[in-house]
Amino acid sequence: MSDHTEARLLEMVFPDHANHLGTLFGGQALAWMDKAAFIAASRYARRTVVTARSEQVDFKLPIRQGQLVETIARVIGVGRTSMQVEVQLVAEDLLSGERELCTRGRFVMIALDARGRPTAVPRLPGE
Repeated sequence: MSDHTEARLLEMVFPDHANHLGTLFGGQALAWMDKAAFIAASRYARRTVVTARSEQVDFKLPIRQGQLVETIARVIGVGRTSMQVEVQLVAEDLLSGERELCTRGRFVMIALDARGRPTAVPRLPGE
């Protein structure tokens, strides 16, 4: 059993990630969030995992071109074969150091065995 329940990724918002308003495309934000959820769930379960569902993604504040984005994913719940992963996007201004939570969502990831079938994952510590 692994105690790795978190993954953190860093990305810069470059022009090819931004829309005509100079803010991060929603689809790019979701891709970064899904990637972080995948890594957190894989590290936790030590199994192949796939995304089953994204839930309640809230875009609270825009993320601007030129900002650093920290994607923080945490396994917060475990079923028999599934893991709920909470993911946050935190934007940081590199010059001032100011940080703001901009986007939050949940992803459900499923662990698979060697044949591609759902397989059991360990319980969270303390459950």
